[in-house]
Amino acid sequence: MTIAIYPGTFDPITNGHTDLVHRARRIFDRVIVAVAANPGKGPVFTLEERVGLAREALADLENVEVCAFDTLLVDFVRSRKARVILRGLRAVSDFEHEIQLASINRRLAPEVETLFLTPAEQYTYISSGLVREIASLGGDVSGFVHPKVEYALRNKMQYN
Repeated sequence: MTIAIYPGTFDPITNGHTDLVHRARRIFDRVIVAVAANPGKGPVFTLEERVGLAREALADLENVEVCAFDTLLVDFVRSRKARVILRGLRAVSDFEHEIQLASINRRLAPEVETLFLTPAEQYTYISSGLVREIASLGGDVSGFVHPKVEYALRNKMQYN
């Protein structure tokens, strides 16, 4: 069984993220969406909220699991007996950072491969940061996130 780990902060999970998961589940036997604690990023949502929102957004997918982690990524990957780290690339600007992460992970865990997927064209411009910014200013994020995520953003950002 080939297991892929899709790590991220997912603050919040967007339609771009879910698009990658939908496509990855056709390639891998199991996809684990690994929500990173990542307190250094100062997430808007708590770790538990981010896990819950990701579970809501991906509830219809049978071979997908959502869980939290707060360890070194390669240690988490090994603990789940996965062989693949899945990462998304939206634009050339993502590439430099992602290739750096892939290289260091390869050095730390040579038995683990990093594979990149690009989102569908309609999601290439979506990022969690932009979604949070739009939401904080009262903008409509319904086209960028699952309805339950939109509701949570509305409540968190205090807009109607």
